[in-house]
This record gives sequence, structure tokens and C-alpha cells, in this order.
Amino acid sequence: MTHDTRKFRNALGCFTTGVAVVTTQVEGKEPIGVTINSFASVSLEPPLVLWSLDKKSDTLPVFNAAKAFTINILREDHRDLSSRLARQGDHSLAGLPLRAGASNGCPALEDALAHFECEVEARHEAGDHIIMIGRVLHFEYSEDGRPLLYHRGSYRGLAEGNP
Repeated sequence: MTHDTRKFRNALGCFTTGVAVVTTQVEGKEPIGVTINSFASVSLEPPLVLWSLDKKSDTLPVFNAAKAFTINILREDHRDLSSRLARQGDHSLAGLPLRAGASNGCPALEDALAHFECEVEARHEAGDHIIMIGRVLHFEYSEDGRPLLYHRGSYRGLAEGNP
């Protein structure tokens, strides 16, 4: 099959996704975070989740070296944070409200809607991305708040009246 990459990307954009930041820290380096919208559950037993990272990402060497990561589900008021951590070369977590992970030691965004602290279960090459599978060691979530959504190239929110 031959296809127009831009049109393929536009078609994929019809699927609304949540937005998350994956954080990690490897020995001797500052903690980093990268914005993703490729988060999915894999298994309940054992508890596994996945996300994918572009092979051209400047964070790839750090995530390839990491033994653990934390997935932070963003709230609708995290648009600026999401945009900043999506840019090449701007992945520092300095100045953000963080806490150390309860089980994996990776930083977690203090006010995220949910956190999934993971150890790396597997990495798989898939086209121009690396699929990162994590075994969930610990998770927390808030009953309050709305998620940050992404649809057709723009951030979105839930319609008023929806929980």
C-alpha cells in the first residue's frame, strides 16, 4: 500500500486521545519528561501498560537506558506543560511540582490526574517508533478533575456537563 503520510496522520487524528507525560531519571542525569498521546493498557494480570516514542526523539537515549518510568495523565489545565515537554530539547522537570515515585523512584507530577509507576517490561521496535511496555508497580488517581484531550491536531476538553 502506498499512502500520503500527511493524510494518514490526519486520519489518525480523528481518534481522540488523552495526553500524558512520561517521566524518568537515570543515574547521573537530571530527571526528564516527554509528552505522549500513545498510552494504552495491555493487561490486567499482570498489570501492563504501553506507550510509544519516536526513534527521532531527543529523549530516546535516556528512555532506552532507563529501567523504570512513570506515566502521568494530564489534567485539562496542563496544556502549557504538555506543549513545553513535547518540544525537542525542552524536557527538564525543573521548577515543576514533583514527588518521588513510591515504588520506582522516578519523579511523578504532583498534580496529575493519575500516575502509573512502572518498571520496563519490554521494548519493541515498530516502524519509526519504539513501543515501551511497563509493568505497573504502583498507581494513584484522583476522582476529581478532567483529562487533557487531543483531537485533530489540537488540545480539547470534555464538554461541560460531562464528569
